[in-house]
Amino acid sequence: MINKDMHLIEKISEAPEKKATRDGIGKVLVEESEKNENIWVVSADVADSTKVGAFMRKYPKRFVQVGVAEQNMAGVAAGIASAGKIAVMSAYSVFSPGRNWDQIRVSVCYNNLNVKMHGSHSGLNVGPDGASHQALEDIALTRVLPNLIVISPADVVEAEKVMKAAIAHKGPVYIRTSREKTPAFTTEKTPFEIGKANVYRDGKDVTIIAHGLQVYQSMVAAEELAKDGIDAAVIDMHTIKPVDRETIVEYAKKTGLVVTVEEHQVNGGMGSAVAEVLAQECPTPMKIHGIYDRFCESGKGWELLKKYKLDAAGIKEIVKEAMKMKG
Repeated sequence: MINKDMHLIEKISEAPEKKATRDGIGKVLVEESEKNENIWVVSADVADSTKVGAFMRKYPKRFVQVGVAEQNMAGVAAGIASAGKIAVMSAYSVFSPGRNWDQIRVSVCYNNLNVKMHGSHSGLNVGPDGASHQALEDIALTRVLPNLIVISPADVVEAEKVMKAAIAHKGPVYIRTSREKTPAFTTEKTPFEIGKANVYRDGKDVTIIAHGLQVYQSMVAAEELAKDGIDAAVIDMHTIKPVDRETIVEYAKKTGLVVTVEEHQVNGGMGSAVAEVLAQECPTPMKIHGIYDRFCESGKGWELLKKYKLDAAGIKEIVKEAMKMKG
């Protein structure tokens, strides 16, 4: 069943409170651990940065600090999970899965272990840290791995639901979060289910599919597009694997044009997953928008998003250009 409870989000024009999606991960870990003593956390010397520091201080006997050693972190998490525990490993996404992909593949996914991988500081919004810390390839690295679920929450409220769902799921999960504070526009009543996209705006002219920070920006862009007579649907494709094939096909048929938007390389990301579905089930004109096969530079997070047309104004421009594909 497709989630279409579009009234269960805040009014976009009211500029909701801003929080980073990583905050939701840390909050839920503490809350769930009060009820579940099987939850363990492993960090690579970045506990406070990835917001699992509160867990570290409250449950020190269930926290393992491996230092700057992401490969070892994956191995330790796999060992904890092998002992029947729920292991959560938390680090910067550029290093996990970027540096420890082999350990994730062989130790975690091959054995289908109950490890939850939190990749914080993803995308361009790490800003001043520059290209070495801008994880723009992590979705491509993770969605190819068997047994691994890949999720990118749109805001802090959704991130909390994602972490709860990941803990409840038996098997490996990768969760991608941001450093930048972004509008918390979903509510406690907004539905979340692994593998089921949320349609936050209906439309008949074009379908914008986004994840992470770009969902809210796409909503703002859609409101601006409406002023120009373009009726855009907006879909939060929070689960990138397994991708919601049903919703993709339904809206591709409905609008006849799909534009995907993400803070990731255009090669191998969510846009590629959507393209695979359309190519097999419903060939449709499509534009995959993101980072076009390049490394980016240092700068303030929102300035970089603007430069690479991943803010609302940029998305609006990309969609208007894509509309020419409909003739």
